Amino acid sequence: MRQIVECVANFSEGRRLDVVQKIVDAIHAVDQVKVLAYESDADHHRSVVTFAGEPSAMVDAAFAGIQVACQLINLDEHQGQHPRLGAADVVPFIPIQGVIMDDCVQIAHEVGRRVGDELSVPVYLYEHAATTPERRNLADVRRGGYEGLKQTILRPERKPDYGPTILPEAGACIIGARNALIAYNVYLTTDNVDIAKKIAHAVRYSSGGLRNVKALGLLVKGKAQVSTTLTDYTQTPLYRLIEIVRREAARYGVTIESSELIGLIPQDVLLETAAWYLQMDNYQPEKVLENRLQILDDD
Repeated sequence: MRQIVECVANFSEGRRLDVVQKIVDAIHAVDQVKVLAYESDADHHRSVVTFAGEPSAMVDAAFAGIQVACQLINLDEHQGQHPRLGAADVVPFIPIQGVIMDDCVQIAHEVGRRVGDELSVPVYLYEHAATTPERRNLADVRRGGYEGLKQTILRPERKPDYGPTILPEAGACIIGARNALIAYNVYLTTDNVDIAKKIAHAVRYSSGGLRNVKALGLLVKGKAQVSTTLTDYTQTPLYRLIEIVRREAARYGVTIESSELIGLIPQDVLLETAAWYLQMDNYQPEKVLENRLQILDDD
């Protein structure tokens, strides 16, 4: 079985598309790695690049993308809706096929070591790669943002896992290993960002909402947006998150105008969501024509 690792790297650039393209090109240039998708958002001032390949090649590809980002992005000149700590803000590795989480942890450490040593950029490890319990949660690592880290990086609790305790203009890089997640944003029929913030407070787990859900209320494209991350869709279904957002929005007299995915989503999640809304109690994956046709390939 071929070994496949995925990386969903978040870069703090969503407006200069030529810079984003240079990052993507650097990743694409590495053999045995494929760029699966990339997208940019000017309001978030952020781009997400999804790529996958064999473990050793993924180390080189991730480093190449981080290197270009750190050369071309100055956090002192960066302002966007999304929280960020660095130019190459978050770089997680995800086991897909023929690898386990420990393999991705090893990759995270290898990339982190190279970024710290070769680029002189502070690196913080998170999720399964975290070196302390306090750094497992991404939000805890990123709390205070780039500007806050300028003031606190010399404190013992903020010492990087790799790299210097001097913060360059490229900021710091958060690297980790995690399971697949879903980044899902909901636009409301209002520009009142306070409503989005109240809904985010209601749905996120840290403030009493749904387990496995993180959420922020933002103003994006002139609309109030509930930006969510579903960290374990096998335990908390996407349709449940959608319905809670819808019902909370109704409290304030607004509805969902539209929604969007950031990055990729497993097909099974879409099928499960469709079956729920269709109230299809006898749904099984085997009832999907394309899934049944796979038996022809297996024969």
